[in-house]
Amino acid sequence: MTYVVTESCIKCKYTDCVDVCPVDCFREGPNFLVIDPDECIDCTLCVAECPVEAIYSEDDVPGTQQHFIALNAELSKSWKPIIEKKDALPDADDWAKVTEKLEKLER
Repeated sequence: MTYVVTESCIKCKYTDCVDVCPVDCFREGPNFLVIDPDECIDCTLCVAECPVEAIYSEDDVPGTQQHFIALNAELSKSWKPIIEKKDALPDADDWAKVTEKLEKLER
């Protein structure tokens, strides 16, 4: 089992989760983070740190977000690791509660 970043992270990209990850499994895109499933050790530390509740255990990803399991695996192969907390995107608070924003994902 691994953890998965879902839609709530798009256009927010809070990186509190990165700070607590003991194995540096997060990868960074322009406006989204993903978890590399091959690196994740299922420690759960990142879940509580995410202010928009975007991180789920693979077994608990909501039905409407299941495609994010494959998306995390795909993007983690090409995006670079992020190992330090950074500022969230400038308008992250405005996007935090927006739903159905997959089309806003920048690769």
